[in-house]
Amino acid sequence: MAFPFDTHYASLELLIEKAKKRMPRFAFEYLDGGCNENINRDRNTSELREVLLRPRYLNNYSETNMETELFGVKYSAPFGVSPVGLQGLMWPNAPEILAKAAFKHNIPFILSTVTTSSLERISELTEGKAWYQLYHPREEWLRDDILDRCEASGYDVLVVLADVPTFGYRAKEIRNGLSMPPQINFRNVSQALVKPQWCLEMLKHGVPSFATMNKYMDKNMNVKQLGQFMNSTFSGRLNSDRIKAIRDKWKGKLVIKGIASDEDAAEAVRLGFDGMIISNHGGRQLDAGESTIAVVKEISEKYKGQIKIMMDSGVRTGPDVARALSCGAEFTFMGRTFMYAVGALGDKGGDHIIEMLKMQFRQVMEQVCCEKPEDLQNFRVK
Repeated sequence: MAFPFDTHYASLELLIEKAKKRMPRFAFEYLDGGCNENINRDRNTSELREVLLRPRYLNNYSETNMETELFGVKYSAPFGVSPVGLQGLMWPNAPEILAKAAFKHNIPFILSTVTTSSLERISELTEGKAWYQLYHPREEWLRDDILDRCEASGYDVLVVLADVPTFGYRAKEIRNGLSMPPQINFRNVSQALVKPQWCLEMLKHGVPSFATMNKYMDKNMNVKQLGQFMNSTFSGRLNSDRIKAIRDKWKGKLVIKGIASDEDAAEAVRLGFDGMIISNHGGRQLDAGESTIAVVKEISEKYKGQIKIMMDSGVRTGPDVARALSCGAEFTFMGRTFMYAVGALGDKGGDHIIEMLKMQFRQVMEQVCCEKPEDLQNFRVK
């Protein structure tokens, strides 16, 4: 069998092992960690993997088609790239690597407000097919200017982030100086110097910045002033008035990310969102929270058909995608998985991980004899 990816890294575990060797320790820990004791980060995946599928070998099965329609667009697989902050710090040029790969393979890429490529650049690379995640500004004029830039750049799907009303308590980030304001300290510099490939890529692409926000920042800001700017500019707290103002202004599809309760799901439907991403920020905000798959099971039973139900947090592999869809999610997103691949393989990481995930997912569907992703609910062991 011919494999469309590097068979030396044929599993997520092998990619993680390689990424850990190539990334500075502070960068890997930023990517890998959750909040507090990492309990909810691990619960997300462990409870998802308790979901079992039952094959139907004697089905009148013809062939598998992974294509999935979402907001009028037909994607080649039912998974996409989650928004991730500070991507270019973890691996230089990571947002562009992943945006290019997502566009090439026809899956959605969501750009974070606080990542290291501008919304204009990512739109250019994806011919306007990317999604944009809005980290809500305190000032209405800034919100409106960002939305105007998204519209002018061709974005059709806006994702409003709901689950960061406060910063998560992440002990390793605090130790490493990656809290706000970020710090450059001897520990970080010494960790970077022993990772030559990361350093070479950083020299090639330059020191990362919050590229979408550069327009609004004083070019002479030092590191401390940058942190103060970010803290004073953004407020993660949402309310019905803020959401209504966005809904009234935004002409495209509107998605809310960070739904983790039945009550918030009902409110999202009432406020007119087109879709929701059930997520707990990869276990990076609330260690005492439920797993995302538990919430997906509850919410999909009540609201499917009223709003598009998507999921991230805990989804790591192709079989995980199948498990999530079998529980009622209509689409899935992954953040860490894609970043591990870029950390391991650099420019080749995006193509590699998408090909690997597609092969893994297709194998599960073919094994249980399922023709379409939306039919996977019929194969779950209840």
